[in-house]
Amino acid sequence: MPGSDEKKLKKSFTSEADALCFDLEDSVASDRKAGARETVFHALSAAGGSAEKLVRINSLASALAEDDLGIILESPKLDGIVIPKVHSAEEVLFVHNMIEERAHDDTKSSIRLIASIESARAVMNLKEIATASPRLDALLFAAEDFCADTGITRSRDRRELSYARSATVLAAKAYGLSAIDLVCIHYQNPEILEEECEEGRRMGFDAKQIIHPAQVSTINKIFSPSEKDIERAQRVMQQYELAVKSGKGAYGLANAKGGETEMIDAPMILQAEKMLAKARQFGLLQAQA
Repeated sequence: MPGSDEKKLKKSFTSEADALCFDLEDSVASDRKAGARETVFHALSAAGGSAEKLVRINSLASALAEDDLGIILESPKLDGIVIPKVHSAEEVLFVHNMIEERAHDDTKSSIRLIASIESARAVMNLKEIATASPRLDALLFAAEDFCADTGITRSRDRRELSYARSATVLAAKAYGLSAIDLVCIHYQNPEILEEECEEGRRMGFDAKQIIHPAQVSTINKIFSPSEKDIERAQRVMQQYELAVKSGKGAYGLANAKGGETEMIDAPMILQAEKMLAKARQFGLLQAQA
């Protein structure tokens, strides 16, 4: 939400999104930057609900980031900072050090960072960025700025972005981070949103950015394990237990009608375990299941 729009910030408190991002960067006009910092600081204090409270600061190249951090780090309610236009590890380290020096005592140990991958240089430096700080929690792919930087024209099928998106996911997974997918700019077209969500989930993204409240329910539904996903994972684990007892290292997974449909071995068992763990995390499966 634009950090200069107090009404929209307050309205966001009732959202079903997992995280709220109060923006000080692109959505705030240059002559309203200073006022937006104060508005966001007060919004952090007033925000209720269980959603994480994040602030997207201005880029370090803008010379505004230090002033942004000087205000928002005083908040005892700040959960995380989105760093835009990260090109190298240095930008992440700068924010990390600012937190160490200036963050409120109540949050200093818990503030997490999200690095926004928006340029060709960032993609080339993914390893260094992903390992720059122990506070780093996720890599976020920002398609529009990436296209502006590279001259790529974004199409509906997004094929021209496949390499950069996949590289972002792989770097995140390699270093234990979450991966957040691009914004669906067609916020009034649910068909395109569903396409993007399904594709992003298949690519390994854990979440997706949202620019309009109407997108929340679709994104939450698609990025959560479905009943079919959970049922299949349970069958994999149940039949795995039977296979272990009979000394088998691999086995055929029987479908719901009893016929064998695919071969199951160790990697697929690991996938099933992760799916069930995710279902428990989202409250879709009892912990003892």
